[in-house]
Amino acid sequence: MIDEQTEKRRSSFWRELPILLGVAVLVAVLVRAFVLQTFYIPSPSMEHTLNVLDRVLVNKLVYDFRDPKRGEIIVFEAPKEWQSGADGEDFIKRIIGVPGDHISYDPASDVKKLTINGVQLDEPYIYRGPDGQQDAPADAKFDITVPPDRLWVMGDHRSASGDSLEHWQDSSEDIQEATIPEGSIVGRAFTVFWPVGRATWLTVPNGFNAIPDAK
Repeated sequence: MIDEQTEKRRSSFWRELPILLGVAVLVAVLVRAFVLQTFYIPSPSMEHTLNVLDRVLVNKLVYDFRDPKRGEIIVFEAPKEWQSGADGEDFIKRIIGVPGDHISYDPASDVKKLTINGVQLDEPYIYRGPDGQQDAPADAKFDITVPPDRLWVMGDHRSASGDSLEHWQDSSEDIQEATIPEGSIVGRAFTVFWPVGRATWLTVPNGFNAIPDAK
């Protein structure tokens, strides 16, 4: 004898399965569109904080509730002048300066550090080659003030990064072209999740704690 209740439960499950799958797909699409998204690293510009083909998880909501902060790693839609030809190309860099920040560097100085709002920035995360030699914080002298609603961003592998400094030089020191609009940010990269052996949180380095707000 067939258990009528069991048979009803089985048939009910199969009728509801397409609905459950549809809901799961919808939730995944909504999460990707508005909350979290994965990105892979296509270039060496952030080595060795992020290596080529690392995968990071990006929080797309965080800047709806607060402003971007120095030291955070962000994914952003590259300005037209920065793109290599792919429309809507996304870049990943570290925020070095926020609106109003005065940033400078002089390679002739005895202290090889960026200065932000009068305080030297310690950057132990800057790329070191196989010989242990660390990149310079910048490859040229510069002295800028970040405009309102824009950000100065740089890669951790300074000698291999198409970033604010490169575009500052290439644009004949046009600060608008060298910086990115805050509105272009896709989100904050907060963790490396693949490969598993490199999994780590992407926190703000301690050196940024010493930097005062712009006057």
